[in-house]
Amino acid sequence: MPVITLTSDIGQADFIIGAVKGQILSTIPDCTIADITHYLSSKDYQQGAYIFNNAAKYYPKGTVHIVMVNFFQNPQEHVLFAHFNGHFFIVPDNGFLTMMLGLKPVDIVKINCKGATTFIQMLDRVVESVAYFFASGNLLDAGEPATEILEIYPMQPTISPNWMEGQILFIDQFENVVVNIRKEEFDLHAKGRSFKIVFTRNETIEVLRNNYGDVPVADKMAWFNSAGYLEIAVRGGNMAGLFGLSKYDENQHNKQRPNDNKWFFQMVRVFFE
Repeated sequence: MPVITLTSDIGQADFIIGAVKGQILSTIPDCTIADITHYLSSKDYQQGAYIFNNAAKYYPKGTVHIVMVNFFQNPQEHVLFAHFNGHFFIVPDNGFLTMMLGLKPVDIVKINCKGATTFIQMLDRVVESVAYFFASGNLLDAGEPATEILEIYPMQPTISPNWMEGQILFIDQFENVVVNIRKEEFDLHAKGRSFKIVFTRNETIEVLRNNYGDVPVADKMAWFNSAGYLEIAVRGGNMAGLFGLSKYDENQHNKQRPNDNKWFFQMVRVFFE
């Protein structure tokens, strides 16, 4: 049974997502549809990629992921349909594909959307192409090969022999703060040394914990979360609010290429001793 996931920045306050599901089921009635989220930021691609990737990886090989983020940033004459690592991705040609994957996949086609003037009309073209693909198993039956696409890549931590500097990727509903430093990167550079995680001037954390129960209520703590990223929090408190930490600043964003400037992100540093 085919599996299709839906991810967007549209929200669910109106009819759009329901209509898209109806389009899919009318054309591919035997498929399973799963929602990842419909509340991504249309500007913060880094955060969107973090949320999407850490959910999408749990879906079976062969899943088609329809990702509708910043769909109308520019007029869309086509939508990308790509294959990577056993999964398939349908994304606007706005840089989000390479932000998600960290590379440009080899297998990409363009779904022709010329003449489609509304979101629903464009999704009709997308769903039709997915149906062709499911019927044949050949990506080329879904569109024309795409050679040039807009490429925007995720920022990586700045690394020196004795320190690392990461950017705040995500702040969850409890105001825990996720930083774009992965456990494998941390371990590789720590080499068993002691360390200090430094944020907002002189605030530091010097021990990694396994869970919230490892520290008393109101204590600061750090650990690597289930996605493998550095996370800092206050047990029973709001880390971001208490210490003035913030993620990507959408109010300052005024460029056409989202997330290409580190100055839009607040830093967290790790010093090794």
